[in-house]
Amino acid sequence: MQSRNKFLDDMSQLMTNAMGVAQGAKDEAETAFKGMLDRWLADRDFVTRDEFEAVRLMAQKAREENEALKARIEALETAASRG
Repeated sequence: MQSRNKFLDDMSQLMTNAMGVAQGAKDEAETAFKGMLDRWLADRDFVTRDEFEAVRLMAQKAREENEALKARIEALETAASRG
């Protein structure tokens, strides 16, 4: 019976070691993938959320100014046609 317990102990140790190696490989693969993804994203011309929001606000302000100018022109045209 002693040899069987030794065999099971050895198999248990082997499986534990294999799981440790697999976990290390998983962590290494995740780190490598994250690095590749970060490099790929850095090579693209993506904007940050802050940059996007700033441009969106600028566009909104330009639209509002455009509408105000349009209303002013229409009022001037109306006044010019009356008088």
